[in-house]
Amino acid sequence: MTVYNPKSLHAEEFINHQEILDTLEYAWENRHNIPLIERILEKARPKRTAGGVHCAGLTHREASVLLACDLPEQTAQIHRLAEEIKLAFYGNRIVMFAPLYLSNYCVNGCVYCPYHAQNRHITRKKLTQEEIRQEVIALQDMGHKRLAIEAGEDPVHNPLDYILESLHTIYSVKHKNGAIRRANVNIAATTVEDYRKLKQAGIGTYILFQETYHKQSYEALHPTGPKHNYCYHTQAMDRAMQGGIDDVGLGVLFGLEKYRYEFAGLLMHAEHLEAVYGVGPHTISVPRIKRADDIDPTAFDNGLSDALFEHVIACIRIAVPYTGMIISTRESQQVRARALRLGISQISGGSRTSVGGYTEAERPHDSEQFDVSDQRTLDEVVSWLMEQGHIPSFCTACYREGRTGDRFMSLCKSGQILNCCHPNALMTLEEYLADYATPDTRRIGRALIAQELEKIPNQRVRTLAAQHIEDIRASNRRDFRF
Repeated sequence: MTVYNPKSLHAEEFINHQEILDTLEYAWENRHNIPLIERILEKARPKRTAGGVHCAGLTHREASVLLACDLPEQTAQIHRLAEEIKLAFYGNRIVMFAPLYLSNYCVNGCVYCPYHAQNRHITRKKLTQEEIRQEVIALQDMGHKRLAIEAGEDPVHNPLDYILESLHTIYSVKHKNGAIRRANVNIAATTVEDYRKLKQAGIGTYILFQETYHKQSYEALHPTGPKHNYCYHTQAMDRAMQGGIDDVGLGVLFGLEKYRYEFAGLLMHAEHLEAVYGVGPHTISVPRIKRADDIDPTAFDNGLSDALFEHVIACIRIAVPYTGMIISTRESQQVRARALRLGISQISGGSRTSVGGYTEAERPHDSEQFDVSDQRTLDEVVSWLMEQGHIPSFCTACYREGRTGDRFMSLCKSGQILNCCHPNALMTLEEYLADYATPDTRRIGRALIAQELEKIPNQRVRTLAAQHIEDIRASNRRDFRF
């Protein structure tokens, strides 16, 4: 029998099945323990110190108690605290990105994904470098600066050399005032040597969803292909860290397994990275299983209601206060609006989940990975965010200034967001407004920028940011950053 050990490098020890079962039992027994819940909330509350703002975060057991709690008054407190923590460390900024699907060739048999090898009728596509260039131009013309690169696992069609060449192409495209400044990568688990090559190619965050932390379910959901190997997949972030990638992104596909089990496993994975490498995940994504080509989400009986999904988001935010949280266009406008208040700090906009989809006049469906619920254009999403009081940010400064891993966390924990990320967000928003926005969006955005400039505490930074914003409006000068 394996023993729980967060510092172990073996998946079944740092994601320990018995520890999760014990955690769920403890959480269920204490779900109405109001004194304990109050102590947990007090521990998690932001504390102002001379060095900035500090949050203790929560262990997977403490957070699981909050997740199990169904008392209306305490649930409302949990959600208020999640919003307070989100604002303390990320302010009202929302980072914008788009996925770019390079290829849907895949050798795995994942039963929840239409790219699985047994799907004989889905249109298989792989972009050439010229097609990638055209996709990037289309994305730049929308206003995007940050991409998440997606590809199926296929050593013949999608070898690492293809991914590396594609990254070079993506970064090389400069169209009008557009440029992709950060390309995050979501590809299959690989070797330390390959992760080192990805790091050298200039990737941002390496993203890999666990799908489920329940080993037995994982193996049943991945019956064939290299992804069937639970331990190799679960230990991928360790190899990425060992290869020099210090920004990694976790996630589970909610709906495949019991959500409380996944929640505990996800937080245990974050605790493991913190214990071994001194820095937890840069991001956590919260996708839910959705309908796709030959996938019926009702075939999986662990779906979450919207209200329960929002509670999960709030509890993750409280548990890992310094970690970015991502929600995609899998979710509707209404769900995303509520999730933004509860801790989400990054969203996609104008997304297409098909290979080559951005150069098509009509949204293609023959190679989509999942149905897109929020089908608004990027401009519509940007305008909506600003009307909701958020700042759409196209900033990539931290990565390019070397503020990754523990250096980013130090910035976040010191409370320097308002003197660094806040002005960077406003300057990149002005880039979007000047180059891509509709007149109505531009009007709303410039009023918001004038209002938000006044919130920058440091007068020198505030003055310089205002000057840079004027430079962007008056010329083709771009890419100012603190």
